[in-house]
Amino acid sequence: MTRWAEVADGIFVGRYQPYDVNVTVVRGADGLLVVDTRSSHREADQLRRDLTSLGALPVRWVVNTHAHFDHSFGNYRFGPDSDLGAPIYGHERAPAHLLEYETPKLADFVETDTERSAEWAEVIITPPTELVAERASIDLGDRSVELLHLGRGHTDNDLLLHVRAVDTWLVGDLIEESGPPMYAPDCFPLEWPATVSALTGRLGDDTVVVPGHGTTVDSGFVAAQLADLRAVADLIRDLHAAGVPVEAALGEGGDRWPFPAEGLAAAVRRGYLQAG
Repeated sequence: MTRWAEVADGIFVGRYQPYDVNVTVVRGADGLLVVDTRSSHREADQLRRDLTSLGALPVRWVVNTHAHFDHSFGNYRFGPDSDLGAPIYGHERAPAHLLEYETPKLADFVETDTERSAEWAEVIITPPTELVAERASIDLGDRSVELLHLGRGHTDNDLLLHVRAVDTWLVGDLIEESGPPMYAPDCFPLEWPATVSALTGRLGDDTVVVPGHGTTVDSGFVAAQLADLRAVADLIRDLHAAGVPVEAALGEGGDRWPFPAEGLAAAVRRGYLQAG
């Protein structure tokens, strides 16, 4: 059973392996809001068991911070076809992302991950049922949770949550603490800094920020990671403008990359596409 850390009044974070992924629970008078559902039905079932340690309130709402498998493949065990029947909130582009990126990824997992192939084969990919464009709000009875899309970055469907009553932001993988930001083949490296900049303008000195992976951070950490995200974007633009071929860009950037170069191949490819 995970140990829930209460990071603000009525907000609990559990860190789960594999993937060191955070699941956050916001407790309200009318029930629990669960943020992200882990990567399989079995992991979601474990999460549901762990939720009982937070009391008898039912799970009334679920939110996906984005559609990546480690945050959304447990949806089926919470959604309309489950005994909980909870609505699942996500960005309006999440269903298309699940179809284009996560569905083939699941098929690959079933085929190649021999240790977990049976577990992967059980997964029924379940898109959000409540689609958010730019902004929405969920009333928990005694507090509200704002859902905001501030732009593209880690994906095109990043959805942030703000619990204004306790000034806490749940930001998914727009910010990461336990490792560098993950530039996957669906990222937007040239837009990512502007999206995080829009977030930093909303943070105060005492704001609690819950990343998708790792421990909670503050506005200073977010500002420092923003500087690194900008450095990546600026270097990609500079290399592209200088005519450096995409396959040579990582080596040409050398020690100017603020993150390990081996994790930036997708950033360079996607950035070159964005730069035209």
